[in-house]
Amino acid sequence: MADDYYSILGISKTASAAEIKKAYRKLALKYHPDKTQGNKALEDKFKKISEAYAVLSDTEKRNQYDTYGSADFQQRFSQEDIFRNFDMGDILKEFGFGGGRGGGGGFKSTFGQAGSRGGFSGMGGNPFSQSAGGG
Repeated sequence: MADDYYSILGISKTASAAEIKKAYRKLALKYHPDKTQGNKALEDKFKKISEAYAVLSDTEKRNQYDTYGSADFQQRFSQEDIFRNFDMGDILKEFGFGGGRGGGGGFKSTFGQAGSRGGFSGMGGNPFSQSAGGG
């Protein structure tokens, strides 16, 4: 069964961009790998939260998601498509993650080390791509 990005973030389908960002920030702080220290289930939850935000924070992707629905959207768009032009580092830096230990904190260890294509320079790129080690 496909994930409902609105439910994952705990917001309504009419949520504004500010409401989406606020919901994501709250959940990302709670489930960030630096706070959940090796709990695989919570790391997976963080990945789902990040995926939901990557889609719903982008107007074009959100329109496609709303048009096709959750299942069809996930069949039409790969993880690479979902995370294209998404820079999670900007959000995480706002609340103190991403600095210090090589720029990625626990994020790199959660999503894998960066490869040469789509790596973590500035935390951009697709954290789920093969080149990022996420597989």
